[in-house]
Amino acid sequence: MSVPDDVNPGSNEAAPTLPHVGVVVLTQGTRPDDLVRGIRSILDQEGVVTDVVCVGNGWDPASAEPPLPAGVKTLHLPENLGIPAGRNRGVPLVSGEVLFFLDDDAFLPNVRFLRDGCRMLAERPELGLIQPRVVDPTGLVSPRRWIPRIRKGDPGHSSNVFSCWEGAVLLPRAVFDQTGGWADPFFYAHEGIELAWRVWDTGHVAWYAGDLEAAHPVIDPARHAYYYRLNARNRVWLARRNLPAILVPFYVGSWTAIQVLRWVRHPAALSAWFAGWRAGWREHPGERRPLSWRTVWRMTIAGRPPLV
Repeated sequence: MSVPDDVNPGSNEAAPTLPHVGVVVLTQGTRPDDLVRGIRSILDQEGVVTDVVCVGNGWDPASAEPPLPAGVKTLHLPENLGIPAGRNRGVPLVSGEVLFFLDDDAFLPNVRFLRDGCRMLAERPELGLIQPRVVDPTGLVSPRRWIPRIRKGDPGHSSNVFSCWEGAVLLPRAVFDQTGGWADPFFYAHEGIELAWRVWDTGHVAWYAGDLEAAHPVIDPARHAYYYRLNARNRVWLARRNLPAILVPFYVGSWTAIQVLRWVRHPAALSAWFAGWRAGWREHPGERRPLSWRTVWRMTIAGRPPLV
């Protein structure tokens, strides 16, 4: 729990009402030093009250070496349930009107990140999700994929977005609850698109905040053996779970064409991708909650219809 330096616990003056942030940190225990760094960056935040849980996906955080900082709750999931399901399991264990999700290899370089993010949510009630600008702490050039919009432009420029990079995400708890949370069945890949779409479906806006900064090392997502398969399967599931039926073939078709053009010279990657594509149609994607046509129209006039 963190409080601003100018609050005197012994004073008779009423302390200001501080934003309460429930923080879910997800890990498999494979980056112990990075994990502690990320949690410490949360506990060092000024101007907010934090309630932190560390969720171990197939690993017990209570056994961490070095030990986790005092005051951090832990949740041991004996089986790796996947990234979205792991995040979801941590939410009931933390209090706060705002939720923040942090991956174990990310951290907050600015001690006022959460304060500034909560202030943004309070001043702009139309915002239902904030993704910060992401930078590599060693100075490597950040991948364009970390800016979740078609026209990337200046990474410091803020804008509406229709997906999010999931490693550091801030939301009002009420909005998160309305969305139904992260897409449990996805395991890995594209859960940030679904969450952003469902934020738009609540009547709110998903926002890329170029003036807020989180740190994360540049890592190739294709390092995972299941990257291509789940990338394709979840793209199909994204459409089947969230789009009006008439839009499903247009969305899947456009992304199929994009991937064929992108990987036509990489037959092994394309073969794995199409294996996932077929699984997306054959396997059950879980709950279907199609976006309203009003949401489709709002997204369209805001810059990106859910077709590409």
